[in-house]
This record gives sequence, C-alpha cells and structure tokens, in this order.
Amino acid sequence: MEFTAKDIAGLLGGTIDGNPDIKVNRLARIEDGEPEGLSFLANPKYYPYIYSTRSSIVLVQSDFEPEQPLSCTLIRVDDPYTAFAKLLEIYDSMRKAKTGVSALSSIAKSAKMGTNQYIGEFVVICDNAVLGDNVKIFPHCYIGDNVTIGSDTTLYPGVIIYYDCSIGRNCTIHGGAVIGADGFGFAPQSDNNYKKVAQIGNVIIEDNVEIGANTTIDRATIGSTIIRRGVKLDNLIQVAHNVEIGENTVIAAQSGIAGSAKVGKNCMIGGHVAIVGHISIADDVKIGGKSGIAHSITKPGIVILGSPALEISKFRRVIAIFNNLDKLFYRIGDLEKTVKQLQADKISVEEKI
Repeated sequence: MEFTAKDIAGLLGGTIDGNPDIKVNRLARIEDGEPEGLSFLANPKYYPYIYSTRSSIVLVQSDFEPEQPLSCTLIRVDDPYTAFAKLLEIYDSMRKAKTGVSALSSIAKSAKMGTNQYIGEFVVICDNAVLGDNVKIFPHCYIGDNVTIGSDTTLYPGVIIYYDCSIGRNCTIHGGAVIGADGFGFAPQSDNNYKKVAQIGNVIIEDNVEIGANTTIDRATIGSTIIRRGVKLDNLIQVAHNVEIGENTVIAAQSGIAGSAKVGKNCMIGGHVAIVGHISIADDVKIGGKSGIAHSITKPGIVILGSPALEISKFRRVIAIFNNLDKLFYRIGDLEKTVKQLQADKISVEEKI
C-alpha cells in the first residue's frame, strides 16, 4: 500500500513541510528509516535522528523547529505518537480487509455463513457452525460442530475451535490458539491407573476479547469455561477447565490457571504466574510476574507478589530480610561463640571458687 504525504496529512489533520507528493509504502522507526518509509518523532532523546534518518516522511509535533537542514518531509500534528498509532490502526485494518471464500476451504452444508467474510485456504468449518458478518478466518483453521463466531471476529492461521464453543463479536484469536480441548480430568484408580473423566462442557468467549498465539483454553467438565468481555490474554497461556476470567482482565505470557479458579474483573496478571484451582481472586487485583497464588485473594485492588504470594508491602519486608540472611547467619554464629565462651568462663570461675 502506498500513500502520499498529502494523503497522510488528510487522514491525521496535519500540515505538510516539504513535498506533498512524496510517497511512502512502509512504517519504520526513525533511527532505522529507509527511503519510502514513514516514521514519527515524539521522544526528545530521538531528536538527533531527524537529521540523519532516511525516512521519506516524519510525523513531528506541530511546534517542532529544526536546527539543521532536513532531507525528509515533515507532517506536523498535535501529538505524533497518537497520530502514528492511528496510522498503525488504519494500516492494520486495511491489511486485514480480505474478503472471499477460498475454493480450497471445506464448509459444511449445514453451516450458516454471514456476509462479507474471508475464509482462507484449508479452513474447515463443520456441521451447524454459525458465523456472523465480517468474520475473517485465515488459512488452516478448524471450526468444529455447533461453534458460533460473532461478527467482526478474526481468527489467524492455525486456530482450532472444538465443538460447541462460542466466540463473541470483535474478537481476535492469534495463530495456534486452541479453544475447547478437553480439560485435564482423570480419576485415580486402585491399580494406580487413571480413568479419563469425560469433558462435556464448552468454552464461552464474550465480545472484544483478544487471545495470543498458542494459548489454550480448555472446555469445562460440565458447564462452561468463561472468558468475559474485554479480556486480553497474551501468548502461551493455559486456562484450565471451568475457569472464569472477569471483564477487562489482562494476563501476560506463560501464566497458567488451574481448574475452576475464578479471576475477577479488571485484574492485571504478570507473566509466568501460577494460580491453583478452586480459588477466587477479587476484582482489580494486580499480581506480579512469577508469583504463585495458592489461596483465594478476597481483598479487591491489592498488589501481590512472590511465591507463595504476599501483599507487596509484606513481600518487600520479607525480601529485605532475605537479602541479609548471609549476614544474619554469621551474626548468629558469632553470638553462639560468644555465649559458649561466656559459659566456659562462668564454669571456670565457679571451679576456682
């Protein structure tokens, strides 16, 4: 896709210093700029790059005054960072503006398909699936029996959605994610073997949810695993059977939530966090990376950290002590020597008496 400075200024409501007809076809960081590239300048520490960048167009603050000659065309805007973010959003929406159904896809006759859809190569859509309008399914995705997908949702390559699951409107599911695989349910037997417990529930993902690449969300044993509206899950996250994640909660990569745990709304959970099963986490809780959550958190809005996790003020005190354990060890050793010496001296005095 190619745009002129005039096109971009029109989209952003900016003014042009330089050639209005110069064209760009890529986005680039200002320090790595190339001809026909578009960059932005917002952070003062990057100001020197404006004089050496090879980018053809640079977005700058409306009151920016160069101190040296420039080789690039400037587009002046109120907030370069926000303007660049708007361009990224426009570029992304145009890049995803695909329509049509590939002849190499397989769609069951009983499936109900909306309008203005994109169905890529080797997509399989099974019996009684229902897809809304403007749904985009990239190549090599699998949509199981009775799955529903709301309008304006995008599935990137390799997404697998098992039978009976429900995906809301305006969701994004990235490549390799698996929705609705069996929960990890096995009953121990007297002969030390394990009998699989049938997982007959489903997964419900509400509107405006984003799920990262290779994240897995298991179906419920009975009932539903539920991801509420607005939730954002990073890559490589495991959500077990019958878990419920509240509205607008965000979870970073490599975290795992065990079965039947309930996470509140508006929570922020760092990377590599482990949450045990059958506990509840209150609303607005923040959990630091690599924490281990072994019990319910009932106080809304607290910040916790560590494994086992503690409220952050207590965790800091504990860490302060931990960091001085070697000194405390030697002090205790010195005290023991002193006590032994005092005891020996006392015995010696008593013997003389």
